[in-house]
Amino acid sequence: MSPIFLFTDFTNEGPYVGQLHARLLAEAGGVRIVDLMHDAPAMRPDLAAYLLPSVCGPLPDGAIVVAVVDPGVGGERRPLVVETTHLTFVGPDNGLFSRLPDIERVSVIDWRPDELSSTFHGRDLFAPVAAHLAVGRQVSMFETPVGQMVGADWSGHLAAVVYIDGFGNAVTGIESEKSERIQSVIVRGEVVRRAARFGDVPPGEPFWYVNSLGLVEIAVNQGSAAAQFALALGDRILLDW
Repeated sequence: MSPIFLFTDFTNEGPYVGQLHARLLAEAGGVRIVDLMHDAPAMRPDLAAYLLPSVCGPLPDGAIVVAVVDPGVGGERRPLVVETTHLTFVGPDNGLFSRLPDIERVSVIDWRPDELSSTFHGRDLFAPVAAHLAVGRQVSMFETPVGQMVGADWSGHLAAVVYIDGFGNAVTGIESEKSERIQSVIVRGEVVRRAARFGDVPPGEPFWYVNSLGLVEIAVNQGSAAAQFALALGDRILLDW
């Protein structure tokens, strides 16, 4: 039985995450469920797409990821199963899966439950599909070209804030391999220097570094980069290559 990891923008407030767990257990009792994160960029699949691959990087081969950042729920966007070399993703075709590496197959889910809420496909559609896949049950779906996914033509990196953690550190959509080419990072008109770790700069000083997810991050030693620079999700970061 494959483990199931949850990546959503639901937050941990309210009943939504609990209902995901409940539906998964109802469909596949005994399945191991792990809350990967529930504070993905709210209603911003265009940003979450650059965060998802790094967050899922350490997951074990064969795991299933229910990924839901879905402002168009109930609309015409397609429900997908995306299979990569190591993982299987279940969720909406709105760009969220467009930056995943090593995609081997993309399929449109053709199955529907007897009861399908127009506003909670995470619980009613994506969770049961993931549960069926986890225990080896067949799910009705048909293959579609990778290049037809929403976001297939998006840039390979995004010089913008894609996540702000609880410490106020601002994560960008720039991967580590691109960082070696960066000459300088400019935030709100201020040139921010590079450092390897927090202790390499004095308290209160901003810097940028490659974080544990392998993404370029703007931080302030013992402070909040988001507060110091008034940063919000989607704000652009200027780079000198």
